This record gives sequence, C-alpha cells and structure tokens, in this order.
Amino acid sequence: MGAVSPSYKGHRYPVEVISHCVWLYFRFPLSFREVEELMLQRGVMVSYETVRRWCLKFGQAYADALRRRRPRPGDRWHMDEVFIKINGERQYLWRAVDQDGNVLDILVQGRRDKAAARRFFRRLMKTTGAVPRVIVTDKLRSYAAAHREVMPSVEHRSHKGLNNRAENSHQPTRQREQAMKGFRSAGGAQRFLSAFSGISPHFRPRRHLLTATRHRFEMTLRFTLWDHITGVAVRPTPA
Repeated sequence: MGAVSPSYKGHRYPVEVISHCVWLYFRFPLSFREVEELMLQRGVMVSYETVRRWCLKFGQAYADALRRRRPRPGDRWHMDEVFIKINGERQYLWRAVDQDGNVLDILVQGRRDKAAARRFFRRLMKTTGAVPRVIVTDKLRSYAAAHREVMPSVEHRSHKGLNNRAENSHQPTRQREQAMKGFRSAGGAQRFLSAFSGISPHFRPRRHLLTATRHRFEMTLRFTLWDHITGVAVRPTPA
C-alpha cells in the first residue's frame, strides 16, 4: 500500500514523537498539557504549545489520508444535526454517516434552515464523490426542502426512530466537547471536529462484534495503516 507522508522538514522531533502526540490528542479526551505530561513520563520533553501546533498542522492531513483509504461509502446515508455552544452562542453541527457508521462529513453552521441543509448536501456529495440511494433524516423540514432541490432522485426517509445511527455518532463529540469545556470559535470547532471525525473512528472498531483475538488483529492492522500515512517505520503485519 503506497502512501505519501506529510513533510516533517524543519521539525527537530522525529516523526514517531509527532505522530504519537497527534494520535494521543485526537484519540483520547486529553488536553495539550496532559499530552505534554504523558510524553514527559516517557522521557520526551515537549511543550503543550508545540503539541498544539503539531495537531493543527498534521491532524487534518492524517485524517484526510485515512479517509482516502476507506472503502467506498455505503448507499444509505443517515444525517442529523445537534446544537453546540460556542462562546455562549448556539451553533449547529451537521453530521452524515453511512449504514456502517462511517462518518462521511461534518459541518458547523450557525443555522439549520433550508440553505444550511442545501449547503451540507452539496458539500457532502463533493467530499464523497458519490450520491446515495437513500437518505435518512429526522423530521426537520429543512432536509425535505433541500432534498427536493439538490437530490430529488434519491429516496428520502424522514423518521426519528430510523436515525439512531447518526444520533449515536454524536456521542464521542459530546464527550470531547465536555472534556474541552466547549469550543472557542466556529472555525476552531470545524477544524478540530473535521480532524477528530477522521482519526478517532479509525481506532474505534465495533468492539462488541469482535472476539478479543480478532480485535487485536484489527487494531494491529489499523495501527499499521496509521504508520503508513504518518511516515513512521511500518510495524510487521500479524500473521
């Protein structure tokens, strides 16, 4: 599997340290200072501000590389929007997942009207390069209005009970939002969540469906792919 790793030119820390810090921050509900402390315990002295810069520079690149290596998305897309507070103001986080729970895209917007739904639909089709067979949403009328305009040939199922997959997909974001004590700006939330939704699910296989042996095997494969896209010396694949 070929991979073009990001450029680390000008960085005095090895790629193993940089990629590990980025992995810690996006995989677990940790602050930059907590990542600094974990690295210090391992004998690596790096400041939390340096960790922050690494996450800003490499987080999205890593997430995009992981997305490019995913299988083609399924043909049934579940969409949902939840509000998030940013500096005391209500914003809306739009999210789409396929029938297997893979996050297709997220978008932070200030409204949830027809224009916002239309923008999300168009961005979603551009990002995935695909058109679904079915979309599943809740009863928000903005979805139906945007659907008729953007993808009228696609079947639209509007029922709250059918959309648990999209609603459940918000849970890791809620947990991280609480750990971060909220987001500081809409742009910052978009940047973090875009990288987070690409990296975190990669290390969250559906554990309840796997035996312990199969889970270890699957995680080893996923860490091997992570090594490929970050440029770390690749570990041996399990037999």
